[in-house]
Amino acid sequence: MKKKVRVAIIGAGAIAEGVHIPNYLKCEEKVELVAVCDVIEEKAKALAQKVNIPYAFSSYEEMFKSVEIDAVSICTPNKFHYPATIAALNAGCHVLCEKPPAMTVEEATEMAETAEKVGKILTYGFHFRHAPEVEALKRFTEQGELGEIYAARVTAMRRRGIPGWGVFTNKELQGGGPLIDIGVHMLDTALYLMDYPEPDTVFGVTYQKLGKRKGVGLMGEWDWENFSIEDMARGMITFKNGASILLDTAFAANVEKHDDMNVSLMGDKGGADVFPLKIYQEKHDLLVNTTPSHLPHKGNHELEIERFVEACLTGGPTISNGVEGVYLQQIINGLYESAEKGEAIKLQRAIQV
Repeated sequence: MKKKVRVAIIGAGAIAEGVHIPNYLKCEEKVELVAVCDVIEEKAKALAQKVNIPYAFSSYEEMFKSVEIDAVSICTPNKFHYPATIAALNAGCHVLCEKPPAMTVEEATEMAETAEKVGKILTYGFHFRHAPEVEALKRFTEQGELGEIYAARVTAMRRRGIPGWGVFTNKELQGGGPLIDIGVHMLDTALYLMDYPEPDTVFGVTYQKLGKRKGVGLMGEWDWENFSIEDMARGMITFKNGASILLDTAFAANVEKHDDMNVSLMGDKGGADVFPLKIYQEKHDLLVNTTPSHLPHKGNHELEIERFVEACLTGGPTISNGVEGVYLQQIINGLYESAEKGEAIKLQRAIQV
């Protein structure tokens, strides 16, 4: 019988309980959940007891000393991704870290370099990569059906979708607002479909117009009196290969749709919108639109966990990696820096590919 992957969870919040643990349990023939860690020990113990995990800790350093662990899911607030990842990698564990990679480019770079040094997997929770629309379009792009993808538009907009739970409105713990939380998902999806070109220059603006006053909350009542993030961000990214991306993302904006998550690609042989999937081409002297009549579907998070487990068992590649995490972190931090300074930011190469 093949050895099971012994998995620990760092961070006992909603993403751990609602996403990671249920999907590891679906892999029960390949996974043994052995420990939960949270700085609030009572939370760790309560979650461990609820899902029948044998060990609970308030310190991951103590956890790594006490329990044999092969792989870790890091489900903490963004500020703690970096130290937990470094500790897990140095303890000999593979790591699935929730998005975004870190708070700074330097942190993301050290995470990627440490994973390479110790020979362990480092992958990130970009679950939209596992969506059936993205997987289908990736096959089209790999076959050259869109040609050279030279432009993209990224949208991650909510009308009144400021989270009313957790620490999403706390800049110190999260690093920012919609750009680093939901915008990062669609930005990563676009970059993935464009084969992750190296970024060159970014220009960004951020706004704080709606979040600091009480209003209608479609995702619960947020702490508007202590709202320290942007409620909207816009940006343009150019890449060393000449491509560009326009980005719009918001937790709260006066737009029609309550929730709009999409990526549009434009290539010299075709274009596409991802959600829902539509492909636009010129063929046989006609402008042709293609839509799939059926897409096989398994939950994005389920596939993410399933593929991470399989990579841990086989040593095979993961769908995202540390170098891509560095590029993404460069863009996010560059857009915030640009918004603060009011000028475009030229990005420097942060890591050797």
